[in-house]
Amino acid sequence: MSGFSPDWLALREPADVRARDPGLLLALAEHLAGRDPIEVVDLGCGTGANIRTTAPALGPVQSWTLVDYDPVLLDAARGALLDWADESSENGESIALKKEGRAIAVRFRRADLMQNLEAVIGGQPDLVTASALFDLCSVDFIRRTARAVAAEGAAFYTVLTYDGVQTWSPAHPADAEMTAAFNAHQETDKGFGSAAGPAAPEALALAFREQGYAVQEASSPWRIDSSEQALIEMLADGFAGAVAEIGRVAPDVVANWLSVRRTGSIVGHTDTLALPPA
Repeated sequence: MSGFSPDWLALREPADVRARDPGLLLALAEHLAGRDPIEVVDLGCGTGANIRTTAPALGPVQSWTLVDYDPVLLDAARGALLDWADESSENGESIALKKEGRAIAVRFRRADLMQNLEAVIGGQPDLVTASALFDLCSVDFIRRTARAVAAEGAAFYTVLTYDGVQTWSPAHPADAEMTAAFNAHQETDKGFGSAAGPAAPEALALAFREQGYAVQEASSPWRIDSSEQALIEMLADGFAGAVAEIGRVAPDVVANWLSVRRTGSIVGHTDTLALPPA
């Protein structure tokens, strides 16, 4: 799976950071407290937003493996992390960062998760994490992930899994019809089989509970207003494009919906923390 541009990921990052539930991140930090170093695998890392938000909450010495299929995103992640760090150095494919008193080693791995998921997770990491990934994946892939994480005894933390809720300001008569069509599009194959779409949070919780994990969930909606007009416009364009692609809403209705200038949006997500049995 690829197709996410660095520009789009950069535009959405502030909304992602605001939306995360702080309680689950704190619970993760408490679970990992005292481990030195903390070994982390970040699935579908994109431009590295997940490490930039998660690492400052974790311990003083960390080692991250950032995994993505798209080499453009891996290159963008490398550059963004070098800019983000207080101090940095490069050693071949790896980089060493210092941020807020933390020493963070980062290596980058290009891999097809559909083909190599178990190998990517293997190596006894303390944590497997991801952001905005699993609503694009099939229920079978989610179960594979839970089994692979459990085989390593790792903690699991994923954020911003889409849950099917969208509201727009101003409202439009076709909002409900458009959202239903968009959610149907979310269930099409994104490279991991027929996607779970809005059912992904429930599928994640069930898959990890089947492995004996203790699962906590929290709502993490985007709340976007006119101060982020570029994000709203790109979000509306993508939303309408997906609806048009699936063909369940008349083209003139889609065009009329898209002609309205939006000033706000709420997009529902769920954060999930799954901890192994003691």
